[in-house]
Amino acid sequence: MASSSSSVGGDTVNKLVTILSIDGGGVRGIIPATVLAFLEKELQKLDGPDARIADYFDVVAGTSTGGLLTVMLTAPDKDGRPLFDAKDLAKFYIDESPKIFPQKDSIFSKIGTALGMVTGPKYNDKYLQSLLRRHLGQTKLDGALTSVVIPAFDIAHLQPTIFSSFQLKNQPAKNALLSDIAIGTSAAPTFFPAHYFETVDGKGGTRAFNLIDGGVAANNPTLCAMSHVAEDIIVAGNGDLLGKSYMVISIGCGTSSNPKGKYSAKDTAKWGILNWILKGGTVPILDMFNAASGDMVDIHLSVLSAALGSSHQYLRIQYDQLSGSAGSIDDCSKANLDKLVEIGNELLGKKVSQVDLETGRNVEVPDEGTNADQLAKFAKQLSHERRRRHNELATAKT
Repeated sequence: MASSSSSVGGDTVNKLVTILSIDGGGVRGIIPATVLAFLEKELQKLDGPDARIADYFDVVAGTSTGGLLTVMLTAPDKDGRPLFDAKDLAKFYIDESPKIFPQKDSIFSKIGTALGMVTGPKYNDKYLQSLLRRHLGQTKLDGALTSVVIPAFDIAHLQPTIFSSFQLKNQPAKNALLSDIAIGTSAAPTFFPAHYFETVDGKGGTRAFNLIDGGVAANNPTLCAMSHVAEDIIVAGNGDLLGKSYMVISIGCGTSSNPKGKYSAKDTAKWGILNWILKGGTVPILDMFNAASGDMVDIHLSVLSAALGSSHQYLRIQYDQLSGSAGSIDDCSKANLDKLVEIGNELLGKKVSQVDLETGRNVEVPDEGTNADQLAKFAKQLSHERRRRHNELATAKT
């Protein structure tokens, strides 16, 4: 809704700040892709077939596979419109994931892959790199159609690196190619190699980036996006954070739910290094980091939205009952990909839920209907807000 060079904080027309956030989760990105297709369809019912997600959000944030979805939704095509329609995102994953995560069927190949993960990444990123460079070309962060926030982690400095449209004025070296940003935020340890690239810092020098998956720092980037919005408001000289309303849609890639617990202290007490990084085809330590990061953000956002008087404007959509292969980040079998699409559609029909601050578990919210109901309601608000802004700008010009 805002160009990537605009300031949310300095724009008096933007009384409602709209934020879309997408978690990381590998091939499970099909789940939020399915949800986003529904949201865009609702917007098109209101505003016509040309309506796109990027037209309605001031900020789109994404980590790892969520970062990939973010650039697909916000990168421009040759006509200056979003590169991908939301309805095409799931198909993109179905078509391309098997080439990004090539599966080896024979028992000997699987043993070789497992042994290889001890000394190197499970996959190379050559196909992912060529795919993204082909689609995104030379488009840089400042070319995104709305403001974006994409976390990664720089292993050279052992700290998060956030690629944010809001920081480009003061940190021009972060104006990297969207393809490099997407590759960097998706470089999950043990699965893909770290991604190195350089940018020009605006003073004739260069800056080097040594990136791994943003999920190491913020698998759920919602709080990260809100902090950058808050910083922008303060820097713009309008320190009244409470003077604005916030609409936040945060979409997860699903988590596992086992009433007996996915892991136990009794079992893990016997684990060594290899078990922590490879167990049953998964990477337990990475699963735990991502789950903890996402849940903590959800808890913090529930409290923050209540403090800002925007509880009814914060929608977290997360499937917490993944089991078997559906919980994998790289199972690209046709059966699993089809299952993930089914899960995305099932999630739309589930009751709206929010995190229980006592237990940390998701509980249904009475009288809020389904996730689809809420998305349809949010779509109406997004459409109304967009028309309001257009009308105010048109009035200001006359």
